[in-house]
Amino acid sequence: METARKYASPNIETKEDIRPKEFASYFGYGFGQCISFGLVGSYILFFYTDILGISAAAASIIFLIARTWDAINDPMMASVMDTLHSRHGKFRPYLKYMPFFVAIITIVCFLPLDGLSPTAKLIYAGGTYILWGMIYTVSDVPYWSLSSVMSQDAQQRTKLITFANMGVFAGIALSPVLFVPLAEWLGGDDIGKGYFLATVVLMVFALPIMLNGFKNTKERVKAPKTKVKLSDAARAIKANKPMFAVLVVFFCNVFMNITQALNVFFFTYNLGSASLMSIFGIISLASCVGFFIIPTLAKRFKKKHMLMTIVALDIVIRVIWFTVGYSSVFVSFVFIAITMLLYTATGPLISSMLAETIEYTELKTGKRNEAIIFSGQTFTGKLSVAIAGGATGLILTWINYRPNEAQTDFTLDMMFFVIALLPALGSLIRLIVMYFYSYTEDEYNVIVEKLHERKLREQ
Repeated sequence: METARKYASPNIETKEDIRPKEFASYFGYGFGQCISFGLVGSYILFFYTDILGISAAAASIIFLIARTWDAINDPMMASVMDTLHSRHGKFRPYLKYMPFFVAIITIVCFLPLDGLSPTAKLIYAGGTYILWGMIYTVSDVPYWSLSSVMSQDAQQRTKLITFANMGVFAGIALSPVLFVPLAEWLGGDDIGKGYFLATVVLMVFALPIMLNGFKNTKERVKAPKTKVKLSDAARAIKANKPMFAVLVVFFCNVFMNITQALNVFFFTYNLGSASLMSIFGIISLASCVGFFIIPTLAKRFKKKHMLMTIVALDIVIRVIWFTVGYSSVFVSFVFIAITMLLYTATGPLISSMLAETIEYTELKTGKRNEAIIFSGQTFTGKLSVAIAGGATGLILTWINYRPNEAQTDFTLDMMFFVIALLPALGSLIRLIVMYFYSYTEDEYNVIVEKLHERKLREQ
């Protein structure tokens, strides 16, 4: 496949390849940041219900309020990011300062709050969760947007985003590997204390890794310094139909996020031990090896077709798993390993497809709006996690889950249904959307050529 390098803008340093150190640093920021995302995404509901004593229904309301605010707040933040420039670049300055805020707010979210009334705990939980979402946006949007200004070459960008997704999944996977053992070791019989101290240890570990992401990255694509208004953001979003399709596909992570939130319950009650989360974490880390073949495959096959193949396989594997059942821990983990490998492989494909819509917006509106585009990914990601958290609370209520008690056969069977089969619905939706998706690498290269010709005329 002919790459976009042929049509690169004269403002791009096309002869300078991205260094291995730069790839590693970009990977590292995503890895460190998503240790926070993994902790909040996997454990905050369990922390609220089983440690703070907040009801699942009340936790669902917290998630709903937080995401309603994000719908207003995220585009506003992205508009500011698309306007500001500094001597360090357009997006790199955020990577210099936000790691400190991400680490602090994540630790604050897991304070055990001993001695506070139920109402005070609910208010505190809601406030800190909303603040975590805002801070995470100011860290995550510049991180993903940075990939679009490090290179405009389609293959280089795919490689960058592959490393970013590898960091994301590795960071999220590290949480279950270390968090439960750390919490049990540091907290002893006090699980609330253990959760808090384990969070402190993991965020202290993540902080310097994130900071290195600023040090060794470089912005090469020079966007025009234009003022971006909220009306421009609305125009960019309205004009970018491919972005909406990709974000629908990305939002389907909600089904997998539900299983991620329920894994600790599934391992504790269905398979008999919460410590199995560590094995799940190791499997999640190992599943990242699939990332290494994505850039190579992307040279031969269209990302659309690769994604359709992966999600079709996921549907088949999950139906087989549900038919087999969960009586064997070993067999369950074999199916978990296969489905995790397929799931992680979708990450770099979806993010690469989203990044290619930036040039689509630039052609339609005259402005790149990288932050606006990637704020859509950040908002959609947080929305899927929040809806998953809220849905998980409702699911636990519906299946008659009782904290710290032996569960009924109905509860266990329905828990397994959600874990094994529900994500297949998300894969089916992705398959349908991709079938009708028409903005592929061929269309992207044509648009890059048109942008190149436009810039030559303007010189």
